[in-house]
Amino acid sequence: MKKMIMAAALFAALQTNAQQKVTVNGTLSGFKETVEKVYVNYRGSDSWKMDSAMVSNGKYTLSIEAAEPSTLMLRAKFQKTDPPRMGKRSDMASLFLEPGSVNVSHTDSFSNVKVSGSKAYQAFEKLNDKLKPSNDAMMALNDEYRALAAKKDEAGLAKLEEKADAIQAQQKELYKAELLSNPETPLALYLLDRIAGYDINADEVEPLFAKLPAAAKQWPSAKTMADKIATAKLTGIGRVAPEFTQNDTLGNPVALSSLRGKYVLIDFWASWCGPCRKENPNVVKAFQTHKDKGFTVLGVSLDQPNAKDKWMKAIHDDNLTWTHVSDLQYWKNAVAVQYGIQAIPQNYLLDRDGKIVAKNLRGEELNKKLDDLLK
Repeated sequence: MKKMIMAAALFAALQTNAQQKVTVNGTLSGFKETVEKVYVNYRGSDSWKMDSAMVSNGKYTLSIEAAEPSTLMLRAKFQKTDPPRMGKRSDMASLFLEPGSVNVSHTDSFSNVKVSGSKAYQAFEKLNDKLKPSNDAMMALNDEYRALAAKKDEAGLAKLEEKADAIQAQQKELYKAELLSNPETPLALYLLDRIAGYDINADEVEPLFAKLPAAAKQWPSAKTMADKIATAKLTGIGRVAPEFTQNDTLGNPVALSSLRGKYVLIDFWASWCGPCRKENPNVVKAFQTHKDKGFTVLGVSLDQPNAKDKWMKAIHDDNLTWTHVSDLQYWKNAVAVQYGIQAIPQNYLLDRDGKIVAKNLRGEELNKKLDDLLK
């Protein structure tokens, strides 16, 4: 009971601090080179923002708006050197702070930090200690990935991606365990966001969201998460895909419902998206194999304004001989917003009645799924 009262008091304090500031009082010592400026990236009420502070006599002060506990990414800018100093991981520090004043000391390197005055950071530090083995494993995979990519070893890269997926799944379970064991933690929305990922499973995430304290549900990020969950519920497997109409490359409106009677892959992509272009040959193969069996693709491009020529060129270069639509509004593409698209490539496979039967099929998975459905 005492723990519950203390947790409620912490959340009440955090809520009272809404719209106040996080003030970071930084001290640097033991550096071989001189840091002249510190940059900070943080989540504002409606978008990511950046600020900075000059370093004087080894000290700096940052004061930023904060409506809730959130991540701050700090980066050191060193004085010009010859040869120029290249950015390193050791020049960055990730903090998780609630509104209020905290002291941050950097010793020997910018990433080597100690923080006092923040309960949120203490919880963040404990979480990172638990994540360290899997984070180290992921860093090792990143180094291996670069080596295999340089050799264009596709088979090796595929195996590496499987290992990365396994590590991420392990981390997700850790996030879930942390949240379930202590829903009142100031890390609650941070944990839930990582459980949710870019492709939200509403059946999994909504019950976890419901466990959050009432005060936390009033935070801006909680309201954003609630909207994402509501959208995900409309685009889950087994639901009829939400209707939309958007213009094709000739300016003619195309309604999703006009493709009823066929299996349809709604493919979200863009000419500027490297992973999308890499995946396109797999979609082409699936289209060529199954187009005469009642299957088609509807490409929805997140290309940027005034970039129709790049969109058209990518369609031609990649041999994407199916219907394409876009409003050329980048991440604000109306269909992408409607479907809650936060990353691409993403896709939805619909049956002949417009019902979603699979999501985010990659590589041979799409062909195998279509083989089963179109026997």
